[in-house]
Amino acid sequence: MPQEYEEFIRNIKMLTGIDLASYKEGQMKRRLTSLYEKRGYHSFREYYKDIQTCPGVLIEFLDRMTINVSEFYRNPKRWEVLELKILPGLLGSKKKLKIWSAACSTGEEPYTIAMMLSNLVPLSQIEILATDLDENVMARAELGIYPERSLTEVPEEIKREYFEKEGSFYRVNDEIKKRVTFKKQNLLADRFDRGFDLVVCRNVLIYFTEEAKSLLYEKFSASLNSGGIFFVGSTEQIFTPGKYQFETVDTFFYKKK
Repeated sequence: MPQEYEEFIRNIKMLTGIDLASYKEGQMKRRLTSLYEKRGYHSFREYYKDIQTCPGVLIEFLDRMTINVSEFYRNPKRWEVLELKILPGLLGSKKKLKIWSAACSTGEEPYTIAMMLSNLVPLSQIEILATDLDENVMARAELGIYPERSLTEVPEEIKREYFEKEGSFYRVNDEIKKRVTFKKQNLLADRFDRGFDLVVCRNVLIYFTEEAKSLLYEKFSASLNSGGIFFVGSTEQIFTPGKYQFETVDTFFYKKK
């Protein structure tokens, strides 16, 4: 069994990019054994054979492996502001925007931005950088397969245009996937790229100390062009935006001075 599990881990990494070895072995092995036994499989080898050949089995496996749960259009009113006010405002002065989705988790956020932008500019003009510290969630993001619950807030016309339904799961279409580049990054330790028009970092800063938050606000501010927008989560209001060369343009949206 140990050798068979190791073989399973290697195969999964080659197939999906997800490294099961980075999870606690005992816990992960129990979770997977319980899952495959429930589905009538008798070994990791037998289970992997169907993961490889049956999309439904692969998608169920991915769903169980994803610990970070996010969703498309999370807090829809804020996304409405982004779509109807912020993006058209930014596009008023340039045709192509430099956009960064920081701490992107399983990819719903950068794909949402790409879908919104597609209503305003040709797909060929959209390029979004998406970063996260966790390589496993980024591997899942690159696959672009999501359970139905992640699409609760997605408008029907967007769902029809940019997703392909596979059982009770949805796959982001390739045209949208091509617009997003995923890259590993440690927000606190790594240097930030510069010249962004829009930086989105939501529901992450709440986990940092006040000191770390202050450092990150400075780094995000420096990464933005003058007039660029910083979009934060609904519990992450910046109470002294001026300290970081920001001014409030809407709730949870800050413009770089």
